[in-house]
Amino acid sequence: MRELLPLAERVALRLIANKQTIAVAESSTGGLIAAALLAVPGASAYFLGSAVVYTREARRVLMDIPDPDMKGLRSSSEPYAELLARQMRERLGADWALSETGAAGPKGNRYGDAAGHTCIAVAGPAHAVMTLETASDDRVDNMHVFASTALSFLLRTMTPAA
Repeated sequence: MRELLPLAERVALRLIANKQTIAVAESSTGGLIAAALLAVPGASAYFLGSAVVYTREARRVLMDIPDPDMKGLRSSSEPYAELLARQMRERLGADWALSETGAAGPKGNRYGDAAGHTCIAVAGPAHAVMTLETASDDRVDNMHVFASTALSFLLRTMTPAA
């Protein structure tokens, strides 16, 4: 996790400088994004909470997204990542929310995505979504790449266009 700290520190500095907050919903990163943000001293100034939404039951209970709201959506997709980010932002009243949903490996998921697939979304004053394919089946490496990519994507989204 130490390699995530420089990115988390940059996010923290930006949030603190703007007096903003963040909440995180993650799946295949297993809490690495939240852990990196919480490892930065002073996290209580900007970090509101997180959830590891790894199962359908977690989605229902932690995110308050019932099955009917999933009609036409599937996990590990950009629309689902956007839904998670919007829901987390609203539920915790955060300025920003970051979500991640994917298949770390060593096998793909039941939706047909290969190992190394993740979708990341940011909801806040700016919104963005992306998909990453690492082409790797190394679970731990993918978890770290997904978390690093998510934090970098958040930073880019938070930066106003020049």
